[in-house]
Amino acid sequence: MLTIGNLKVRCDMQFSDLQGKKNPGTDSRAVESFLGQVKKAKEMKIDSWHILMRMKAPKEGACDPIAPLELPHSLHAFHRVSETDSLNMEGYHTFRGGFWNYFSMGMDAQVSYAFHTERKLHPEKFTNQLVNQGTYARLGCTQGWFAASLFHPASKNIAQVAKISVMKKVGGQWEELKISNSIRSIVCLNLPSFSGGFNPWGTPNAKRRRDRGLTAPFVDDRLIEIVGFRDAWHGLVLLAPKGHGTRLAQAHRIRFEFHKGAADHTFMRIDGEPWKQPLPVDDDTVVVEISHLGQVKMLATDNCKSKSCEHPTPPPAHETEEPDSNEEEEEGEEWKKFGAAETFRIPDDVDISQLS
Repeated sequence: MLTIGNLKVRCDMQFSDLQGKKNPGTDSRAVESFLGQVKKAKEMKIDSWHILMRMKAPKEGACDPIAPLELPHSLHAFHRVSETDSLNMEGYHTFRGGFWNYFSMGMDAQVSYAFHTERKLHPEKFTNQLVNQGTYARLGCTQGWFAASLFHPASKNIAQVAKISVMKKVGGQWEELKISNSIRSIVCLNLPSFSGGFNPWGTPNAKRRRDRGLTAPFVDDRLIEIVGFRDAWHGLVLLAPKGHGTRLAQAHRIRFEFHKGAADHTFMRIDGEPWKQPLPVDDDTVVVEISHLGQVKMLATDNCKSKSCEHPTPPPAHETEEPDSNEEEEEGEEWKKFGAAETFRIPDDVDISQLS
């Protein structure tokens, strides 16, 4: 059985231009068109990423992942390792999983968890893509994602819950990653497609790439892009030309160390599959580590958004990079972009208070 997450991973390259617009059909003509694209597609390698989570065995209760009514069907299901596994440590619970597209943690995963739970409880209400998108938006409002500063305690923001460290190069040193206290969701992105085909990393201008030591986001460079979001309004910046999230870092390995007693649970998501992760509140630090784990081969069409370092291509001549700005002004710059186009402005006759 294929879920949204699995289908998205398989089709991200082939249908990168369709994500968030219209899913491929299942009629004979659509299938024939799809097979034609497969025939013409070229092989491309993409990085595979491994997730390891380790916590001290709690004295009471369990800390196994709580999926929305049933375990995810992901090819890399997140699960506890067996006692005979080499990763197992006595006195600790060790979980492992993997992804090709992305790993996220925070409010976006919380809203996704609520959506998946409701869909499995009431499948008859989810009849088409438009209805699904409307339901997702409604849940985003009820979960407080559009008014996070009011409904989401600051104590649950990423920086308050966990310390983040990154290893930027193979064999490099661990460095602490400082992030804004306003970040409520963090995404570790391998493919340039997230939440309906948007690219939250975007295209940094030449000065920013040089000043921060950033490289082009290839899918086979053994690096992963780390992006932060404050709330749903911040996420809507992706609708604007050259919109992007808060670029935090590119890294070869990432480590989250949850502060002791900071939270009794958090929400995580792998390739579209969300779950609620209980955390022990009175024991040692919980550690989640993401590391590179080889590569897999995919088929990519000519207009694929994902790029390989083996066949790098410069951006089209008509594309322009985002305006230059100081890194500390990045958050302000994102808000300036949002609403700049008439199509993104809220009509004067709309009561803004009713949106949240």
